[in-house]
Amino acid sequence: MTQLVDIPTLRARHADGAFVLDVREPAEYLSGHVPGAVLAPMSRITSALGPVPRDRVVHVICQSGNRSRSMTGLLTSLGYDAVSVEGGTSAWVAAGGPLVRGPLAA
Repeated sequence: MTQLVDIPTLRARHADGAFVLDVREPAEYLSGHVPGAVLAPMSRITSALGPVPRDRVVHVICQSGNRSRSMTGLLTSLGYDAVSVEGGTSAWVAAGGPLVRGPLAA
């Protein structure tokens, strides 16, 4: 079963330096992502896992939470400690979370 975290939990963990993995496609990521989120598009996730740590929790996010649940299951099966962010980037924005636009993760 996929583990989920809500937006208040992500916000608190993000403030403490949580690792956030955005599994949306590049155009979606460029239009706005959680500050510091690393892009690993669902369409090619297995080839984009280089920067994903195995020694800490990976917070997987997409736009609404559907893709992140699926990719969290995959990452967990590959040995990562992964959790899916409920509501995705849409919920992050609705809760007042900041976005970064463009290619930078920071």
